Amino acid sequence: MSELMGIARFKFHDGKVEEFKRLSAECLEVVLAKETGATLQYDTYFNADESEAIVIERFRDSEALIEHGNNMAPFMERILATATVYGELLGDPSPAIRANLGDGGPVTLFTPYQRM
Repeated sequence: MSELMGIARFKFHDGKVEEFKRLSAECLEVVLAKETGATLQYDTYFNADESEAIVIERFRDSEALIEHGNNMAPFMERILATATVYGELLGDPSPAIRANLGDGGPVTLFTPYQRM
């Protein structure tokens, strides 16, 4: 399987950005401690007024994304309480990941067309 990229987009609820930042820092600690070599990128960006954020994630393969999902599961309810969240997954994921995405969910899959 090939490398995957995730783009998670957050539009914060009033007064929730500091809670997101705290949780995000905890998530990064977990990624650094448990996902060495599997998670290739885990970067967070804010817009000017910090009302929105984007998290860019790259994973070695589908198994790495599944591992990341398992590691992030304890944080998800609290993170989702801070913002409206949606995103994109780019790449050619395994059938297991495709099945979890479903139709009409918050994550849209984009598969490769051209690459350099």
